[in-house]
Amino acid sequence: MKKKEPEKKSVYVEIVTNKKARFNFELISFFEAGIVLTGSEVKSLREKRANLTDAFAQIRKGEVFLQGFHITPYKNGGYANHPEVRPRKLLLKKNEILKLDKQLKEKGLALVATKCYFKENKHAKIEIALGKPKKLYDKRESLQKKEAKIEISRALKQRSRN
Repeated sequence: MKKKEPEKKSVYVEIVTNKKARFNFELISFFEAGIVLTGSEVKSLREKRANLTDAFAQIRKGEVFLQGFHITPYKNGGYANHPEVRPRKLLLKKNEILKLDKQLKEKGLALVATKCYFKENKHAKIEIALGKPKKLYDKRESLQKKEAKIEISRALKQRSRN
């Protein structure tokens, strides 16, 4: 009789999320990409010292680069420390890159970084999404929905207290 192996869950430790991406873009499809980092950058990420707010991806010469990803220099980095903002290469399969490139050129979409995390506490990953920029009235509508949810939850709390 064979023993059943326990199912492996993809455990990840979230480092930082880009909350503005959901507000400024209508996100269509998501991709998980590896990211090429130096040692001091990985140590800073383990301390959760990063900012994805203005991060976006570009495709150049068949490779994907992440622009505007701010990683604070490691405090004990010394001479081997890294620059805070620099283009960082993303690791995607060739067919994914071709698919993304085709959609970016045809539909006027943007590649936005939405989340950075460690997968299985080993590999740093970036979640990028194809997004269509929202118009001003779309942003107002999403704010109204958010405010309505807050008001409903407050009303329910008041009702349960009485």
